Amino acid sequence: QVQVVESGGGLVQAGGSLRLSCAASGSVFSINAMGWYRQAPGKQRELVAAFTSGGSTNYADSVKGRFTISRDNAKNTVYLQMNSLKPEDTAVYYCNAVELRPGGELDYWGQGTQVTVSS
Repeated sequence: QVQVVESGGGLVQAGGSLRLSCAASGSVFSINAMGWYRQAPGKQRELVAAFTSGGSTNYADSVKGRFTISRDNAKNTVYLQMNSLKPEDTAVYYCNAVELRPGGELDYWGQGTQVTVSS
């Protein structure tokens, strides 16, 4: 099993920056992909940024050029640097890890961290 724990959310003014961290533990050697999703009130959860199984990165169009995903393999941690934040970035941000198993893949989610951007 894999556990993921997020940290780093908070309240920031528009134009500001935050960095989120996601630490993975457990069967980290079997993690196939890892990334960040977010869910705003009344909306579906959406991809923000992620490392794919091939090692490349995917970003939502709405965050390209403003957000950067990075990782520290030694610490089993993925980061999301968020710059030029906008009020529409306000959401609960969730870390996701995908574990590769013989029968398929299994998703693990963190508890979420609130990001609030004031105008």
